[in-house]
Amino acid sequence: MVGRLTTCASESHFFQQLHTQTSSWLQQTEILQNALRQAVASTETESWSVLLEYPIPRRGKRIDTVLLLPGCVLVIEFKCGATSYERSALAQVEDYCLDLRDFHRESRNLVIVPLLVATDGPQTDVPTEDDTDQVRQAWCANKEDLAEKVLLCSSKCRGESSPERDRWNGGEYLPTPTIIEAAQALYAGHNVREISRCHAGVDNLTETSDAVIQLVDEARVQARKLICFVTGIPGAGKTLAGLNVVHNHSLHQDDLGVFLSGNGPLVRVLTEALARDHRARTKSTLTESKRRVGTFVQNVHRFIGEYFAQPDRVPADHVVVFDEAQRAWNVEQSLRKFKRNFSEPQIMLEVMDRHSDWSVIVALVGMGQEINTGEAGLGEWGRALVGQFRHWLVAVSPELLLRQEDGQGLFPAVPAETAIRKVPSLHLNVTLRSFKGQQLSEFVNAVLTQDVKLARTLLRNLDQYPIAMTRSLEGARQWLRNHQRGTRRTGLVASSGGRRLLAYGLDVTTDLDVENWFLNSKNDVRSSFFLEVPATEFGIQGLELDWAGLCWDGDLVPQHDGWLCRKFRGTSWQQVRDEQSQHYVINKYRVLLTRAREGMVIWVPSGSTQDSTRVPETYDKIAVYLKSCGVPEF
Repeated sequence: MVGRLTTCASESHFFQQLHTQTSSWLQQTEILQNALRQAVASTETESWSVLLEYPIPRRGKRIDTVLLLPGCVLVIEFKCGATSYERSALAQVEDYCLDLRDFHRESRNLVIVPLLVATDGPQTDVPTEDDTDQVRQAWCANKEDLAEKVLLCSSKCRGESSPERDRWNGGEYLPTPTIIEAAQALYAGHNVREISRCHAGVDNLTETSDAVIQLVDEARVQARKLICFVTGIPGAGKTLAGLNVVHNHSLHQDDLGVFLSGNGPLVRVLTEALARDHRARTKSTLTESKRRVGTFVQNVHRFIGEYFAQPDRVPADHVVVFDEAQRAWNVEQSLRKFKRNFSEPQIMLEVMDRHSDWSVIVALVGMGQEINTGEAGLGEWGRALVGQFRHWLVAVSPELLLRQEDGQGLFPAVPAETAIRKVPSLHLNVTLRSFKGQQLSEFVNAVLTQDVKLARTLLRNLDQYPIAMTRSLEGARQWLRNHQRGTRRTGLVASSGGRRLLAYGLDVTTDLDVENWFLNSKNDVRSSFFLEVPATEFGIQGLELDWAGLCWDGDLVPQHDGWLCRKFRGTSWQQVRDEQSQHYVINKYRVLLTRAREGMVIWVPSGSTQDSTRVPETYDKIAVYLKSCGVPEF
């Protein structure tokens, strides 16, 4: 048996064949064989099946043992030589079970039990039986009582018949990766279909990636300058599509392309995640790993500044991906920040136009997600293109061209002298972020456009995506703790304009330690799990949580005829009257309301009669409005 496992390991992308692994397999198989012999002697087990080293693609790992029992899947993780049941190991085996529940078709209607075997650990009782969740609380066993726990599981979770082994083993496994997991997998050499096999989204995303890659290849062969706009709803995979293009080896001879983002937190988190993953896979130092991955994801402002300062320098890369291109700085912001009398779209086009043969800009556009003063939006790209860059080919989706009617599009009218190619697959309309809530984006849009009737209808169809509201901050925290399983990430989010949340201990002006907040485990006080420091729209945009707690302050208050947008200045709230600034406030909440993959709780403070900046009636309006949209209060 160990010989077969060794052969499988040597053929796998995910395993390094090590002497210590072989030794662990020897111990595991001996313990497992002894336990199953005892079980066979005690009960009828003809319908049991055993699978070893079952792969979990989303995690890039394998389950030590899967035991298929009548109506139940027992997932076993061995820790040979362990004398205690570590929290990290319990979270690991629970994660496997949650992934089977959410992504494995043949496990959809089966009870799934996580079992951690610390071979030299103490004997423990099984958790109090809880049949409210398909994935039960983790069980613990040692090498002496493993047979007893297997038999107990078989009796407690018994169904009519066992899953058929070959069918279960060959069942579709359709994971939905986080952007961090996706970046790590792409950097390790996988493609977008391998890491993102999930419902209709994978076809949508693959078509978009393939379309961009084909356009890039055509530009290279025909020696053309091309700008390609990729649009999509929040969470549809725009960043993932861009990362896939940057890391597509067929497009690049010597160097990969470069992924540029003005989103500082996203750059920092992805770089740190890639470096940690590279270190774990290669056993390099963290410093060396950071050096290796540092050119994969870069800050766009630094990239632009470097080439702007050297007007004769030709970029090393022929392909650049500009993430959140609608957030590129306009002339005023560029002048204010760096004394450059040009917008960032103008500078980027000029820099890439220096190539004598071909170059491509892939602009990833989040519709309705401009959130800060100085962000140029799509119109600045259009103005630059119809100015001195008319020789560039523009590839867009028909969806994007239609937006010209609401003033938020690329061009006020389709220009006659600019070559435009319409490519429908450049628009991503299926969300990947929330595998449980395909209609989340539509629901959020209905809430923010105050279409109450539509919001209620859409929320009823989001039954697999829990959304709740509370007036208690501690209640929101407890809701998140109750829903958190395994290593799935929880965290608080809040608008950067939510300045009066400080009265409740939440300071939105504090610089977020984003690398540790997003990447560290639940026993680290710096991590999001501690629910102490909220991430604002600037820290969370482009990233995601599994379960989010949105803290809604008085900067966005529903009125009978629209929204009251406010900014806290000095000691009081001031109304935001400028239409563009109002859009920024609303878009902040659009970003915050679409950050959770599995569900969210919204906390609306109660306010205080002793504080004129936290008038209870203001917060009551918010709560009443959310309830009118169908959000239940607890």
